[in-house]
Amino acid sequence: MMNKKHLIGEGFKHVFLMTLSLLCVFPFYWMIVGMTNSSADITMGKLTFGNKLAENVTNAFNYSNLWRAFGNSLLLAVIVTGIGLLICSIAGYAFVVFPSRGKEILFLALIASMMVPFAAKIIPMFRMFSKMGLLNNYLAIILPAMFQPLGVFLIRQQIQDFPQETLEAARLDGASEYRIYRSIVKPNLSSAIAAALILIFIDNWNIVDQAVIFLREPYQQPLSVYLCQILEEQPDIFYAASVFYAVPVLLIFLMGQDYLIQGISMSGVKA
Repeated sequence: MMNKKHLIGEGFKHVFLMTLSLLCVFPFYWMIVGMTNSSADITMGKLTFGNKLAENVTNAFNYSNLWRAFGNSLLLAVIVTGIGLLICSIAGYAFVVFPSRGKEILFLALIASMMVPFAAKIIPMFRMFSKMGLLNNYLAIILPAMFQPLGVFLIRQQIQDFPQETLEAARLDGASEYRIYRSIVKPNLSSAIAAALILIFIDNWNIVDQAVIFLREPYQQPLSVYLCQILEEQPDIFYAASVFYAVPVLLIFLMGQDYLIQGISMSGVKA
């Protein structure tokens, strides 16, 4: 009797998980199917593959300003990720190594800032950047995005597990804090840095609200925003461009998924 109940429970669990998996995979299936159909077929909701793949891909690559928008997205994501990783690693090191009465409160405030939605910051950020003359400037997106609390958290947690005796021995040998960080600590943060890199890059590759609010000129828009214009004009090209848009994120995730899992798990060992 128990075995029968156990089998029934396992069966329901597998059905439930398979249903969730199908729901997660369906948007990717719809995107790939859409890039093989015409705009009329897409509008009618056709769910089977068509014969327009080559035509849609060619038209997407030749679409006006597509490559410029892709370059804008890549520029913003690479700059923010590079600067953000540098700030996160140094800040995480400072939170652990340098003694200060208020550093734990400051760290908690930093983590709490992740719970503030972007909608609550739109008006003050817009007014501030307007007074600074940074509207229609990529700095309006880059400056706020450089500070990544999640990246600081991941790196700080992993540094906490680093043997403090090693750092003390290096100081006794006359090594500066910069040399200790560069030569001893940083080489041992590869998993946390890789995890932060993936999360920061994906977050900034998918920006929409910031670009719509702070960038008014069409030639400045990243591909995440430009796709909306393509959808209104030609849905068949939109799906082909969407696949093209998803490729960099998928590549980075697939190449770094082991580091991502390791970095997050190691950062959660010690609170």
